[in-house]
Amino acid sequence: MEPIISDLLTRFEKGTLTRRQLVSGLAMLAASGTGASAQQELDFKSADIDHISIQVAVLNRSSELHQKMFAFKVVSQDVPLGIVRLGNDRSLVSLNHQGPAGIVDHFAIGIPGFTKEAAARYASQRGAAVNDNPYQGLHIKDPDGINVQIFGQRSTSTAR
Repeated sequence: MEPIISDLLTRFEKGTLTRRQLVSGLAMLAASGTGASAQQELDFKSADIDHISIQVAVLNRSSELHQKMFAFKVVSQDVPLGIVRLGNDRSLVSLNHQGPAGIVDHFAIGIPGFTKEAAARYASQRGAAVNDNPYQGLHIKDPDGINVQIFGQRSTSTAR
């Protein structure tokens, strides 16, 4: 637990962690009893990039390009939300019909043994502000404000 506390304090002193994030991280450590519990529940060393989500202006045009250029096929889609997921055996690129077009909305990390509670605790202990909502799932922001989605790692034969 000492290395985690030391890291939190160092980041606070350098100004890369707010007072609120420091207090939240320390509170989560105290509530968990030990800092090792979240590390044992999640295996971030075996994590992989699950997909990249891109906002596009014309969904069909972008979908056709990815299919022709990379031989991706439609893995799944959510027509009401304007989302097409493309890849080979699973989703690699998620195209979202929303503005502004041409930006990466988020990238997703798949974690073995994922639970929202363990991932939120793990992230909070490291000073990340956790955002969880029904549509977007569990997210943190990297230091430059990029959304990083964290969820359960899936096998290459499972499409979402």
